[in-house]
Amino acid sequence: MYFVAINGSPHKDGNTAFLLKKGLEQLRLQGAQTELLHTGEILKSMAVPFCTVCSAPCQGICAKGTLLEEVLHILRKADGLLLGSPVYFGTVSGQLKAFWDKLRCLRGEKQLLNVVGGAVAVGASRFGGQEGTLRAIQEMMLVQGMTIVGGGQKDYDCGHYGVAAQHPVNEDQNAQERMIIMAKRLFEVSQATQSLRL
Repeated sequence: MYFVAINGSPHKDGNTAFLLKKGLEQLRLQGAQTELLHTGEILKSMAVPFCTVCSAPCQGICAKGTLLEEVLHILRKADGLLLGSPVYFGTVSGQLKAFWDKLRCLRGEKQLLNVVGGAVAVGASRFGGQEGTLRAIQEMMLVQGMTIVGGGQKDYDCGHYGVAAQHPVNEDQNAQERMIIMAKRLFEVSQATQSLRL
């Protein structure tokens, strides 16, 4: 099983990355291979970091010769994705949105169809827009046809919409526990749906 975490924060070592790394660590403990991608780095490698719909259907022309070209190959192999973002004005960061828009070619190829996804959001306060951000991430995944992991049952609950964390996350024990549960559910559901993926 192969899982990719996508850090939508402009900071490689910030709160969002901290939680994503914790999730990847749990996935590795279960025997999975993992990868962590930083949207800021990927977008910096591109002449035009925002989608301009240069071709329809998308042929991934803008990715040629950039870090995104390599990333597309990585994502085509994924069984599950963890998408994380800090809360910016009640929704996802510009970096995550711009990166996700660049994945139009994967939608045309149905490469993320039935890939299992989980969402992570970090706000500056306990009620700092995390649930709205989680829903935005889920909506982005739904357009790709992904299978979303949300809250489990009472004893196995990663959060209704995903992991909602408060800055600083290294002090947010609840979020760290929810991240471990999310990773376990991501692995479990990915295994159960493996035959549905290309």
